[in-house]
Amino acid sequence: MRPLIVYGLIASLLTGVAPTLAGQTAPASAPADAPESAIASRDAWLYKGSDITPDPAWHFGTLKNGLRYAVRKNGVPPGQISVRVRIDAGSLYEQDSERGFAHLIEHLSFRGSKYVPDGEAKRIWQRMGTTFGSDTNAQTTTTQTVFKLDLPSATPAGIDESLKIMSGMVSAPNITPEALNAERPAVLAEQREQPGAQVRFLNALNATLFAGQPLADRSPIGNIKTLEAATADSVRAFHDRWYRPSRVLVSIAGDADPATIEPIIAKYFGGWQGIGPAPSDPDFGTPDPKQPTAATIVEPSLPTRITLAVVRPWHFNNDTILFNQARLVDQVALAVINRRLEARARAGGSYIAAQAALDDPSRSANVTIVSILPVGNDWEAALRDVRSVIAAAQEHAPTQAEIDRELADLEVSFRTSVETARAEAGSKEADDMVQALDIRETTTAPDTILKVYHDAVAKKMFNPAAELASTKRVFQGTATRALLSLQAPDDGATAKLTTALTAKVSAVGKSRVQGAVSFAKLPAPGGKPATIVSREKVLRFGPDMDLTSVAYSNGAKLMVYSTNAEDNRIYVRVRFGGGYNALPADKTTPAWAAEMALVEGGIGKLRQGDLDQMTAGRRIGLDFDIEDDAFSLSAQTSPADFADQMRLLAAQLAAPGWDPNPVLRAKSVALAGYAGLSASPGGVLQRDLERLLRDGDQRWGSPSRAQIEALTPQSFRALWEPLMKSGPVEVQVFGDVPAELAIATVGKTIGALPPRPATPAPPPPVRFPAHNTTPVVLTHDGPDNQAAAVIAWPTGSGVEGLTDSRRLDVLASIFSDRLFDQLRSQAGASYSPNVSSTWPVGLPGGGRMVAIGQVTPENVPLFFRLSRSIAADLVANPISDDELKRTIGPMLQSIMRQSTGNQFWMLQLTGASYDPRRIDALARLYHDVSTMTAADLQATARKYLRPEADWTMDVVPKAAAK
Repeated sequence: MRPLIVYGLIASLLTGVAPTLAGQTAPASAPADAPESAIASRDAWLYKGSDITPDPAWHFGTLKNGLRYAVRKNGVPPGQISVRVRIDAGSLYEQDSERGFAHLIEHLSFRGSKYVPDGEAKRIWQRMGTTFGSDTNAQTTTTQTVFKLDLPSATPAGIDESLKIMSGMVSAPNITPEALNAERPAVLAEQREQPGAQVRFLNALNATLFAGQPLADRSPIGNIKTLEAATADSVRAFHDRWYRPSRVLVSIAGDADPATIEPIIAKYFGGWQGIGPAPSDPDFGTPDPKQPTAATIVEPSLPTRITLAVVRPWHFNNDTILFNQARLVDQVALAVINRRLEARARAGGSYIAAQAALDDPSRSANVTIVSILPVGNDWEAALRDVRSVIAAAQEHAPTQAEIDRELADLEVSFRTSVETARAEAGSKEADDMVQALDIRETTTAPDTILKVYHDAVAKKMFNPAAELASTKRVFQGTATRALLSLQAPDDGATAKLTTALTAKVSAVGKSRVQGAVSFAKLPAPGGKPATIVSREKVLRFGPDMDLTSVAYSNGAKLMVYSTNAEDNRIYVRVRFGGGYNALPADKTTPAWAAEMALVEGGIGKLRQGDLDQMTAGRRIGLDFDIEDDAFSLSAQTSPADFADQMRLLAAQLAAPGWDPNPVLRAKSVALAGYAGLSASPGGVLQRDLERLLRDGDQRWGSPSRAQIEALTPQSFRALWEPLMKSGPVEVQVFGDVPAELAIATVGKTIGALPPRPATPAPPPPVRFPAHNTTPVVLTHDGPDNQAAAVIAWPTGSGVEGLTDSRRLDVLASIFSDRLFDQLRSQAGASYSPNVSSTWPVGLPGGGRMVAIGQVTPENVPLFFRLSRSIAADLVANPISDDELKRTIGPMLQSIMRQSTGNQFWMLQLTGASYDPRRIDALARLYHDVSTMTAADLQATARKYLRPEADWTMDVVPKAAAK
């Protein structure tokens, strides 16, 4: 097969520019004044106390001021470097008067710093080709603050400037009264816009499980009182106390030689010195057995649920081979329990879902946590049944067959990481290093992890006696605690929960061990293998791109892209029927339940448990989706599993199983979560906006409670059985597979299905709602200080208008940037306003540009005023050259990066087997974006952002609507 370098050349044909290839990045020369003397050591500090083989790709070092760094070469995507600067300080490091300060400093650091004027950070990063919010971001947790940068097309100068800026962000942010007063409203807006019910639940959960410890009440967002009382001096004091080089990690993975990165780190971070004496780490405490066992919270908008936990003290452990192997034994023990729990849920038990897991939350406790979602409100029956399954696991050892079933999944997970290591993104590797330090463990090469696992298997560590001992151990601890969330008050609920936690339960009988199931038991497609009617190599992207279009005798079509750009990965998608175009627009259907119930319904006489067993230890999957113009079954597989993956897809199309239990389960899930859709402005938008933006079209939006309750297995099958037989059929195979093998395999599987002609009836039109002078008003049941506002303009659809679509994408980005500046940065009225453009290629209409902002009810008019003002300005005036470059530059970089991955091509060429115009449209993508002018964008704004066509809506609290 062709070497990876060809893939970069193909990307260059799409973009029209020479690619920066993995391994060919222009070497960054070390700064002339790089202070080698600032480096104290190049020891692999992460592996201190560990006998795990270090990952040789990582280059470690420690500066004399205590700052640690880790750098590695990674060319995915080509030309990009990913930088993470981690501060070992989060909300658990705050004093009571400093609640929210760690997160506040994150905001201030991005606002302005030593090398960045106040408010200019976003523009500076945009000029370097980054997208603000995705390529440049930060996160504050209970234990750390991490600043993130993914720098595309990283030149030596760009790397140097980026590390310079990031060094100033952490060592010398602009913590001034002016900056604080400007940023505080945005932080308060972020806090206000959080979904209230979920936040209250999580706060109650922490207060219950970690009672007596700081984690019980240390949300990173802080509280209004301390944030409003914050002064520049008090915030700076927190910064100076915790932001010091000895608490900093610089993690970099990207397309540059580590030897050129190291001196830049030393140059910009080496001179930083902490202010004042270094503080000791705060005491996170240990679980207190004297604290209450149970608690209850009433949240009408949340499903009834029980969360119970066995808590133990967290202790630092050297990350040794034996430590990791023992943890794998525990993981398998819980996996056996979870499979038993899932089997009962699938069969229609008292709970929709239940799962057990091990965790070390915030280095505050070691926890075995069990989450239970009951059917309806009978939480006592659900808790009793789950405890019965756990009790049985504590009394009787699992069979070796059960253990081997879980080991098969572990094996394929570890082996997949080895086989696809060359395609691992640098951003993930930089994140993994940060995560390893945060949890006080290591990270290493996938083949080393696989060897550690194989060594444990060879030592027969995964045996029934060991798994029984593990099961007993993980359900013992300092205390068992539980939180019950109810939808209605029950004065005796806490007492009943306390009693239920210790009530004797009868261990359920040993679970039936799933027997072996072979692929031979799959139903046959129903016909003979197809012959090839036509075959054509697609040359639009150059002769080096191995892209082929095939038509089979049964009417199915295939587009196969053979490339080893992502080693051992093959993406497969089978599109059939008409998607949303095939659903009725004037009445509701059970289409919404398909995501949970269609694939889970099994194949032929095989139920989901049979299919799980059949695919155990294989990289084989099955996902379903409804697209605009087709239904789809998709999977990610491997070269070794490709043939059986295609057999599974063909069998799913030929003979869906129609097991009624997944339908009833989908119904229970929908009913359990229904009240939450009215609990916040975001929930109401999720429920209703898509339908409203399509003028009430019943194909979109969430079903009503009555429609959910009306769902039956019979009505579900009546809708989907004919749709599963519909055509046409398009297969996409993109990845590490020879074209000849893919063509032959598809011919034997999908090609053996009976012919499926396309439905001749034209699809229903998709309409935009009529212009309104007064917004549509919907209400929510959440906090009185939350509201949302929406303004939308109709645009277009179809392949012919894709040049307009791309201009609208640029306009939406500019619009969003301005709205962010005016509504968040200046007015502090909204934390995350956004503008997006949608241009459906496969629908007869439905395109729109939409601006959404979550604000206080009194700021709804402000949102509409600013949005209309920005739209009017885009119509009346051309944008500046700087704004154009700051917008188009990151978009072009995004196209270049995405085009080095298989999924980009699969997405862009969706439907191209039947509509070759999509191939030409993709070939124009980079040109369309790179050649846009201010005049083009102004003309597009005039065409679509017409005030007489806009539609508005707001979502306000019920009290405000009266």
